[in-house]
Amino acid sequence: MNESISRLTLLLGGVRAGKSSKALTLATESERGRGVLFVATAQAFDDEMGRRIATHRRERPSHWTTLESPIDVPGELDAHLERHGPVDAIVVDCLTLWVSNLLLAAGEGQDAESLVARHIESLLAVLARRERATPGAARCIVVSNEVGLGVVPPTPLGRAYRDALGRANQLVAAAADDVRLLVAGIELSLKPPR
Repeated sequence: MNESISRLTLLLGGVRAGKSSKALTLATESERGRGVLFVATAQAFDDEMGRRIATHRRERPSHWTTLESPIDVPGELDAHLERHGPVDAIVVDCLTLWVSNLLLAAGEGQDAESLVARHIESLLAVLARRERATPGAARCIVVSNEVGLGVVPPTPLGRAYRDALGRANQLVAAAADDVRLLVAGIELSLKPPR
């Protein structure tokens, strides 16, 4: 996937770095009457995660549409846009959990990087196709963690996850026209928009 997507922003950073807040701000700034589609990839496997999801829901404007899609983000996003029409902004929050969901669903014995790369390329293809087909295409904001800066995970699954997410981040960054790193709430532009 070498095609650049002119209205794609990737927000990277660590936990509680301000990525989701920045995504909400960018999406709000993009609203022009067609609405915002928030693609949520989290799953509430326990009470603590359920509370986190509930907190994130309360932080979003109530008039936004939420698409809960833990596995088939490209397919469900494409189908939603086909049924409901274009929006002003799409927020995918986040690649971090989506990649985890994909690896856990696939089970052992999969080439994690290749599996995740195929899904990311499908997502990018959907976004590029929508951009070509829709005048004033939606601004797309993708949130992801940078997990490769810490210690090496002690398990094979942990290392496969770290590598697969790193590859996913690279693919989205290559396609994006705007890449930003958030650290302690401070934003650094890695790839300024053209």
